[in-house]
Amino acid sequence: MSNVVEINHIDALEEYRLPWQALLGQTRGGSFFQSLDWLQCYWRHYGEGQRLRVLIVLDGRRPVGIVPLAVVREQTGVGPMRVLTYPLHGWGWFYGPIGPNPTAALTLAMKHVAATERDWDMCDLRWVDNDRIDHGRTQGAMDAAGLTATKQVWKSTAVVTNSCGWDEYFASRTTKHRGNVRRYEKRVAKLGSIDFERYRPLGSAHGEDDPRWDLYDACLEVAERSWQSQSQTGTTICHESVRDFLRESYALAVSNGMADVCLLRLDGRPIAFSYNYVHDGYVAGLRFGFDAGLAKSGVGNVMYHRMLRDSFDRGDRVFDLGVGSLAAKRVWQTDLVNSYRYTHYPAACPRSQLLRLKHWWNRRKAASEHLAS
Repeated sequence: MSNVVEINHIDALEEYRLPWQALLGQTRGGSFFQSLDWLQCYWRHYGEGQRLRVLIVLDGRRPVGIVPLAVVREQTGVGPMRVLTYPLHGWGWFYGPIGPNPTAALTLAMKHVAATERDWDMCDLRWVDNDRIDHGRTQGAMDAAGLTATKQVWKSTAVVTNSCGWDEYFASRTTKHRGNVRRYEKRVAKLGSIDFERYRPLGSAHGEDDPRWDLYDACLEVAERSWQSQSQTGTTICHESVRDFLRESYALAVSNGMADVCLLRLDGRPIAFSYNYVHDGYVAGLRFGFDAGLAKSGVGNVMYHRMLRDSFDRGDRVFDLGVGSLAAKRVWQTDLVNSYRYTHYPAACPRSQLLRLKHWWNRRKAASEHLAS
């Protein structure tokens, strides 16, 4: 018989480490962001002020699914709200239940949420990969629990899918883009000796867990010479507010065999980098940057060219270029993939109902503007 155990303290999750790791290995579309190591690291740095609600679905005494949740305080257009959501906090683009049967796990988890005392003003499950993996299970699970949900596009990310091999893929790019890439390669080559290096250790289980801090520090060096050094958002790899968190999570990704670092050097000096996570042939691009002084040479496109070609050669299934700067990524992408949010606004929470109306009005306004354009 299935039941749900709720864990509210991060240290109490340690006893579930082995089943968590096993279930992640059986999760379609799983990622480093769904690992226990990532959640523990994230919680150490940013858990203050949040309430952890990790739901362990048991078959008897055996864990068969995990649904990590957290109650986060957020400022909205109608004031502060307590939001029950996945603990991804915008670091990745997709999230969901962990385990081989996500429909059953999420359905039981949502029924548990509905049956327990409400410590949230809005249930907002974001980063759902509905089009490729979820296929409506989140909507169904929330509706079955009486948490009627509204579906909206949350973020869009550019992906490159390896379905045909490099030659066919590159030939599918526009003639103009292919010509530009060749010119950029020649232009950068004239500056000196170009070297591309990729580091993707298999992890501690395979005796490959050297973090290669020289490579990571080279990425930081490039970031500090890029536009990222001027960013005030706090999300860049070199920003003081996230620097320690990203460094710690990188070491954990290496240990889990989920780290992927690409570096481009000019005469031995690092000039471009891409810091990624990888799992089961899916590469998620976390941060990308290049020396601002070499922008006109096209060094960013040279990095994309070499990195993607190497991914095709390795047999990676998908390279997710990430959200943001989509115009620059359009020339490389094979698909634009949406992540979705499924939002329940409790009728007993007036502020949530005000936000529901605001969201409705924003969607209507956006649709009108789209038709007018």
